[in-house]
Order: sequence, then C-alpha cells, then structure tokens
Amino acid sequence: MSAARRHVLVFRALPDDQLARIAALHEVTVAEPRKGAAQKAAFEAALPGADALIGSSHPVTPALLDMAPRLRVISSVSVGVDNYPVAELRRRGITLCHTPGVLTETTADTVFSLVMATSRRLVELANLVREGRWDRNIGEDLFGWDVHGKTLGILGFGRIGQAVARRAALGFGMAVKYHSRHPVAVPELAGRAVHVPLDELLAGCDIVVATLPLTDQTRGLMGPREFGLMRPGAIFVNGGRGATVQESALLQALDAGRLRAAGLDVFATEPLPLDSPLRTHPRVTALPHIGSATHETRHAMARLATTNLLQALAGEKPAAVYEGG
Repeated sequence: MSAARRHVLVFRALPDDQLARIAALHEVTVAEPRKGAAQKAAFEAALPGADALIGSSHPVTPALLDMAPRLRVISSVSVGVDNYPVAELRRRGITLCHTPGVLTETTADTVFSLVMATSRRLVELANLVREGRWDRNIGEDLFGWDVHGKTLGILGFGRIGQAVARRAALGFGMAVKYHSRHPVAVPELAGRAVHVPLDELLAGCDIVVATLPLTDQTRGLMGPREFGLMRPGAIFVNGGRGATVQESALLQALDAGRLRAAGLDVFATEPLPLDSPLRTHPRVTALPHIGSATHETRHAMARLATTNLLQALAGEKPAAVYEGG
C-alpha cells in the first residue's frame, strides 16, 4: 500500500495526539458502534470507503468485512485478537496488527492484585469498614491467608504469565508451576518456575492463575473436571479471557466450598450481566476488565496501534503484526 492519503475508520476513540498523527496523513472518520444506534449507523455507512480500521472491543465478522471491500489493514488497540476472524482476514489479504508488550507489566500488576485481594479478603474487609460494621477487632472468621510461601500455578506462560511469575517467585518467595504447550526458558526464573502437565498443576497449587488467550484449544478449558482437580481451599484467578472458563463450573466449585475464592477480571459476557451470580457472589472479587486500564498503558497501546496503522498504510511492515494462528 502506498503513502497516498487513505480513508481510516476509527471505531473506538483514540487520544487526541494519536488521532492527530493519523489525520495529518489520511482522511479520518470516527464512529463508535458500541455507543448507540446513531454511531453504529455512521460506522456502517463509512465501511464501504474504509481502507483501514483502528479501534478495539467490537467484533469484526465476515459479514462486516463484506461491507468494506477496500479494507486492507486493521490495527487493534489490544493484544488479544479474539474479536477478529484471523483466517478470513488472511484469506482476504487484510493485515491485522495488535499491541503486545506494552501492556504486559500493567496487566500482571492487576492479576497479582487479584491474588492479593482474594487471599487477604481485601474487598470484603474494606466493605466492613465502609459500611460501619467494624466495631471490634476481627476474629478468625474474617482472617485471610498468606500469599508468601504458597505455590502459584500459572495457565499460559506468555509475556503476562512470565511477568506474574516474576512477581510471585522473586517478590513473594512463592513456588511457581506453569502449564503451556512447551517449556519456556526465562533465565531469571531458572529453577523457580517449573513446567508441569495441566492436571499436576491444578492438583498441586494453592492459587491458580489463568493468563490464557482465547483459542479453539483454550475455550472452556476450565470446566467441572479441572475445578474438581484443584486442591480443596484453593483460589482461582482469571486475568486472561473469560470464555476460557466454564462459569457454571466455577460457580459450582465455589458453592460446594471446594474453592476458597475467585478473582476475576474477565468474563464470558462483558459487561457482566446484572443477573450473573458472579456479580454478587460472596467468594468472588470481580473487576470490570481493567487489566491494562491505566493512563500510561492505554496511551502506549494507542500509540503503538497508531504506529502500526501508519506503517502499514505507508507500505512498511508494521511494528506488531499479528502472526499467530
């Protein structure tokens, strides 16, 4: 693709400075289909003339692609690509970019905060104070559990999984086991993070953290059998993708008392429906998918996504093309 002015459709708001980078070189339409019928209609009206899309959190389907015959580039402001039909994009010759790396440490911070919050019952006890129910020293019924010295299991050992392992092993003296398709060499974690089969990890860890992407292999991975294998009184934390967990099986394990608690930043349906039992479950600490939601990280993601887009439109190889399956 040449450096001629193209039409870029922005389907989720960008920071002003990044929008200005695009507008200096290309025609820009901003239309956010998640913001109501009028915006969705504007988005669909702009698709036939769009050479490129940039945004996040809106499913791109083959039917949508049919409405955009000129489309050659999609730059997602995300590391996950489960909103995009990867094989179909390849078939049509459409480049897909994403934003790995820049959100790793922030997301790992969020995941480990859920480890801490569930283990020490931080939200529950903070509400005790907020609601005026703290009228004496707490008793054993409200005690939490130590994190240091425990065994942490990590499902998925990509950038985020490794960052969580560093926090656990190097910061809290935790033994770390992980499960991934293959062992991963991380020099600073040599001898501190051990690759094990899935069943061994589930049965042998006090806390299990999922940092999995959503693929055909990981969809619904954590189900009744897997939760049943977990150590009684264990804690489950999900900071990857909601649909990797069968939520009904998680609820059953919590209600049966097999799991002590769950910390969840992601859900099968987002935002979490008001009638979901996970929203008010006393053993669940639920967050509104804030893994990368800091000012610094979201701006860095937008900057990388914009760079990817401009490089692709200039006929250059983008900094972060999605090359997975």
